[in-house]
Amino acid sequence: MAENPELDEESVGGVVSEALAAIAAAQSTAELKTVRASHVAEGSPIATLNQMIGKIPREQRAAAGKLIGRARGEITKAYAQREAVLAQVEREQRLAEERVDVTEAAFRWRPGARHPLSLLQDEVSDIFVGMGWEIAEGPEIENEWFNFDALNFDADHPARAMQDTFFVDPPQRHLVMRTHTSPVQVRSMLERDLPIYILCPGRVYRTDELDATHTPVFHQFEGLAVDEGLTMADLKGTLEHFARIMFGPESRIRLRPSYFPFTEPSAELDVWFTDKKGGPGWVEWGGCGMVNPNVLRSAGIDPGKYSGFAFGMGVDRTLMFRNGVTDMHDIVEGDVRFSQQLGVAL
Repeated sequence: MAENPELDEESVGGVVSEALAAIAAAQSTAELKTVRASHVAEGSPIATLNQMIGKIPREQRAAAGKLIGRARGEITKAYAQREAVLAQVEREQRLAEERVDVTEAAFRWRPGARHPLSLLQDEVSDIFVGMGWEIAEGPEIENEWFNFDALNFDADHPARAMQDTFFVDPPQRHLVMRTHTSPVQVRSMLERDLPIYILCPGRVYRTDELDATHTPVFHQFEGLAVDEGLTMADLKGTLEHFARIMFGPESRIRLRPSYFPFTEPSAELDVWFTDKKGGPGWVEWGGCGMVNPNVLRSAGIDPGKYSGFAFGMGVDRTLMFRNGVTDMHDIVEGDVRFSQQLGVAL
């Protein structure tokens, strides 16, 4: 368009044609708004022509007004029609993008959950804390003296052999992956004031193959009490109380004579309880006994004045027979369905 267009049908027709072409070319409502600013709003060619009406002779103004009115109406109508079409297209696109298949199964985020092993370990710890005991922890890479010598293991004891113990290179450092949590008991006797009542839960390592009942990495909780005048009766009473809380008031225990280097006398611990299938029976649970005087001497404790008792059970084994788990693979493979089966807890 010229800067000063003539107010005649040809000039007005050219403005209309240009506006209609721009409106038709718009591919979105956003583009159409730009077209409106250029061809319809103030400062547009049609608005400029409308302003020229006041500058022409009076007798020509009526005809010019009708001409501009028809032109503006044509542009406005085309704009409205194109806006409706584009708005409908965009609405359909948006609905297609937001379409929800109501027949599809809903997806729900499930919250994370703690493993039943850690829950059981905390449950055991809470029982003994409730009895006034303390929780003790120690390193998983342990010095051979704490793991064996201080616990009265002879130099040629089979447990020191490579087929039972993970030794850390180089051998001259005398470091092992602890085979039980008993080293924590030794450290506690060296570091704590008497009397001592501690529970030592934790992860231990042995060179076992992973199968239905064994794993090279498993969990234990061991207890140690050192005080004046402790006897096997105190040990039996403590374990019986513990068993009744863990397995129900009808549970009871029995002690069968056995041998462990770090306790004398020693006993195997069995527990009588009703399993998940409803049948009561005796199940081997762990080992226990009075602390060997040699172990007390290793920690600088006078066995003539003090005595102690100790016990140890496997967390994994406790979970298996208490909850009817038949395969160790279910415990270690990390399948969330295993946790759900036993009751998920955050």
